Amino acid sequence: MLAHCMAGKSNIKVAFVEDDPEEFELLNELLKKAPGFECVGAFSSAEPALKQIPAAQPEVILMDIHLPGMSGISAVRQLKAVSPKARVMMFTIFENHDRIFEALRAGASGYLLKKTPPAQILKAIQELYEGGAPMSAPIARQVVAAFHEQTGEQSPAKVLSTREQEILGLLNKGLLYKEIADRLGIAVGTVRTHIAHIYDKLHVSNRAEAMLKAIPRLP
Repeated sequence: MLAHCMAGKSNIKVAFVEDDPEEFELLNELLKKAPGFECVGAFSSAEPALKQIPAAQPEVILMDIHLPGMSGISAVRQLKAVSPKARVMMFTIFENHDRIFEALRAGASGYLLKKTPPAQILKAIQELYEGGAPMSAPIARQVVAAFHEQTGEQSPAKVLSTREQEILGLLNKGLLYKEIADRLGIAVGTVRTHIAHIYDKLHVSNRAEAMLKAIPRLP
């Protein structure tokens, strides 16, 4: 599904990607009727959005996470590569810790839950356009909590060995265990052992949490 809902000139140009028909129509109508906003593209999946959003040059993009085909997070990563000035806000039902930080790492600057009232959605779009980072309260609490967890800990650069830092860096680049093993000339089992040690040292249980804690501070 694709729609163009032009509202006027000199407005905030918005595009959105949403596969739920009801949510799609609600956003479409909201942006058509709200003064000061211009909907330049509405899509129900990531693939057509990736093809058409760059040409439309929206200033703000609302992106659902769970989409048919390519995920919203993967779409954000690709869109930011070709439209780096566009500000992206995730618009989703998910409050999952891993998804929040994965979306932010992909390039999103805001994270809004779908239960947000229409007036607050427009306010968040305005805030994002002006350079802010709007987040629904439950999401903001998780981000703050994660920050507090980090501030009291020893730097991961000192906690992890040189080899562990190297493996975590390759994980961050998206390499699979076997690809890491081939790159470093070690066995896959050895890679798994190193990763288990990384998780233990950082007090995390998965890759996303490890990235959040360590990657920004790796040398």
